[in-house]
Amino acid sequence: MINVAILGFGVVGSGAAEVLSDNAAIIEKNLGCAVTVKRILDLREFPDSPFGHLVTHDFQDILSDKDISVVAEMMGGSHPAYDFTKACLEAGKHVVTSNKEVVARFGAELLELAAKNGVRYLFEASVGGGIPVIRPMVNDLASNKIERVDGILNGTTNYILTRMIHAGATFEEALLEAQQKGYAERNPAADVEGLDAARKIVILAALSFGTLLSPDEIHCEGITKLTLADVAVAKRLSCSVKLIGHTELVDGRVLAMVSPRLVPLSHPLSGISDVFNGVLVDANMVGEVMFYGQGAGKLPTASAVVADIIDIVAHMHSDNVRTPKFTVATAADYADFSAYACRSCVSFVNEEGAAEKIAAAFGAVETVVEGDRIAFISAEMTEKAAEAAIAATGLTLASRIRMLG
Repeated sequence: MINVAILGFGVVGSGAAEVLSDNAAIIEKNLGCAVTVKRILDLREFPDSPFGHLVTHDFQDILSDKDISVVAEMMGGSHPAYDFTKACLEAGKHVVTSNKEVVARFGAELLELAAKNGVRYLFEASVGGGIPVIRPMVNDLASNKIERVDGILNGTTNYILTRMIHAGATFEEALLEAQQKGYAERNPAADVEGLDAARKIVILAALSFGTLLSPDEIHCEGITKLTLADVAVAKRLSCSVKLIGHTELVDGRVLAMVSPRLVPLSHPLSGISDVFNGVLVDANMVGEVMFYGQGAGKLPTASAVVADIIDIVAHMHSDNVRTPKFTVATAADYADFSAYACRSCVSFVNEEGAAEKIAAAFGAVETVVEGDRIAFISAEMTEKAAEAAIAATGLTLASRIRMLG
């Protein structure tokens, strides 16, 4: 029997206990041994839960228990989650987590600490919820050089954009709906400002290129400035609007960013709606590989947590296990964002002579007029060149949304 401890009995933590209990027979059949929750750490009591009798308020009860070999951390936030994870690894306990903030900020350190102590640190649930993406990137794409990754990484923002596109709801109206349905927090900043997606894309960048950037040091835009006018322009251009996390190598350095994108309707990510996520990995041998599914939610995310537990138990006595490896980025590892090049959808407030001013600054482009806006898709330009061209028009900028693909 393998004993597991759960740190944090919130949505995902209680879901992990439920998966381990409800699917106990399946898990035991696949592993050849039982996996049981022995302790649960939380500040609260859960008298109505079938797992309530397992709750402790003292982390030392778990750390000092030699019968607990795997710890599942689902507390959220950096501290004390990082501190507890570090202590468990140093005590020779394997750790799995859904905590993207800890992985994005401390993943390189914790992976090194796990290896030093002969245990594993796994985090499949930190990106994409229940979508298997990290393990396939580490194992199934091991023979490939990953060229780039693009992903819809946040279900809350994708739901809001879906409502704006298909129901004509304003950002404020769609956000309120998301909060009423439980998709968005009362304080939705981490989602709508792109911070959640930023943490996830730096994890995917580390898996792809071996370097863990800081989520605080990458370009990050949310969706709070998007309007129905932007959605209308996108429709005129046969595109949808999505919040995209993107990473690639630029001149040997790692670029990672989050921003709204116009996605052509022919693109695989364009049709992903509501709270679903999608990750598109472009590798040099296999080409494009798509991962799609529920990016959040109690049981889907818990399923990924338990999958990591099963992986650890299945290989507990093996010395030949592939584990993610990456190092902390230095200043030299960050690509120059101003040199990043892509096409953009640029919208100006329409005025007399606007088309001529646009042509003088951007060259020959095909413009569309939507309401009081005049919009076009630029040629591929660096960030620096695009800003200069916008300024050169002398027009009032309504929005600039980068293109995907």
